[in-house]
Amino acid sequence: MSRKLRYTFIYIFLTISAFISVFPFYWMIVGSTNKSVDVLKGKLSFGTEFVENFKNLWENYNLGKVLVNSAKISIFVVVFSIIVSSMAGYGFEIYSSKVRNKVYSAILLTMMIPFAALMVPLFRLMYFFNLIDSHWGVILPMIPSVFLVFFFRQNFKQYPKEIIMAARVDGANELRIFFSIVLPSMKSAYAAAAIYAFMTSWNAYLWPLVIIQSEQNKTIVLMISSIASGYTPDFGVVMMAVVIATLPMLVVFFALQKHFVQGVLGSVKQ
Repeated sequence: MSRKLRYTFIYIFLTISAFISVFPFYWMIVGSTNKSVDVLKGKLSFGTEFVENFKNLWENYNLGKVLVNSAKISIFVVVFSIIVSSMAGYGFEIYSSKVRNKVYSAILLTMMIPFAALMVPLFRLMYFFNLIDSHWGVILPMIPSVFLVFFFRQNFKQYPKEIIMAARVDGANELRIFFSIVLPSMKSAYAAAAIYAFMTSWNAYLWPLVIIQSEQNKTIVLMISSIASGYTPDFGVVMMAVVIATLPMLVVFFALQKHFVQGVLGSVKQ
């Protein structure tokens, strides 16, 4: 096979893959501008109902409140999750002990436990602390992330240990070393972790569905599910809600994309 023919097949494959990836976003945006009946018919051209769909969503489904709820939960989860996970990953990598690797392996094994097996014990725990139907009942179980602990430890493996030793010689305590020296030089890793934590918390459905019971505490994902599962759902409004729910994730990703690839690759900005 000639080089030109090989590249032709590659470009065709990439074009088809790009179309498959982009088409759902296009259909989502187009659907937000059409009536429900047009969405059901599969209309792929832009309509004139964008303002009307947004107006119905804002007035009938308390859009502002659910966006604030989702933002509140996501911000707290992101901040606490990356702090806790990065400190855990830092500790596992920097401090040596006889049982360090055994404990670390045991923690990694918990990733194999399905969330359905943890849901009832977590619910009973939240009930004991009187956190049912509260945002903290959603936030607290989402803060510990085994994946982020693993992710940060892999990044800290590449961090120069000599810098930490030099800081100790100069009299810096461990917290100051972590927050003043290590953390600022790991911006790429923290950006990648923040994107992961934000998308996980923003898109969370099952746990908020179990914990949140009142309309005033619902998140955007629960609101979309409620609209779509109605007896006669307005799919134009559903598409509008999905568009709005997607925008914050795009904003966060593009705002942090400069550091995202470096963070995933485990690089350290010196």
